[in-house]
Amino acid sequence: MTVDEELSMLDDSVRRLKIEYDVYFGGGSKKPPADLEWRVQSLVKKFSDSSKLSYAQRFRYNSITQKYALFSDLWRQKLKIKEEGYRRPSDVVLGIQGMREPHAVKGGAKGTNFVMDATSDAQLVEEIYKTMAQAREKAGLAPSGSLESFRKFVEGKTTQIRQQSGCEAVEYTVEVQEGQVRLKAKAKR
Repeated sequence: MTVDEELSMLDDSVRRLKIEYDVYFGGGSKKPPADLEWRVQSLVKKFSDSSKLSYAQRFRYNSITQKYALFSDLWRQKLKIKEEGYRRPSDVVLGIQGMREPHAVKGGAKGTNFVMDATSDAQLVEEIYKTMAQAREKAGLAPSGSLESFRKFVEGKTTQIRQQSGCEAVEYTVEVQEGQVRLKAKAKR
């Protein structure tokens, strides 16, 4: 096998490894692709002595290893988050499944985030309602409205925002600002 063929195989292996990790972090696989990663690392080490490579081959090898290094660092971070569970709302944006539910992520002092999409059910609406009620109670405010009226409001608002923005999901945030409890909605892309 020529050097160019082996570099093509290395590039293809990095691409396949990225796909395998995407499947793993998406929940489609129970274990990370350690064997494929070992093969990629072996090929990377094989060509680390670049004295045998031409300038064009060395350039190609360096671009492949830089791509692999970026992915490897991202996978390491995602593995850490997956093992520890969600640490911050931005972990949800990365699409990392941790130990908590992906649609209800605590947002610290700022608020509590809920993502409502076309497949969301009545249980999620009830969670948002309970969170609002708890926030109102903590703020010393009386409860307002019934669960049914809240459900109709959220479903209508979700439909409205999805139609206006063309998005698939709507993110609701329960926030307490200056003693007032607010429910904010925005398109989630």
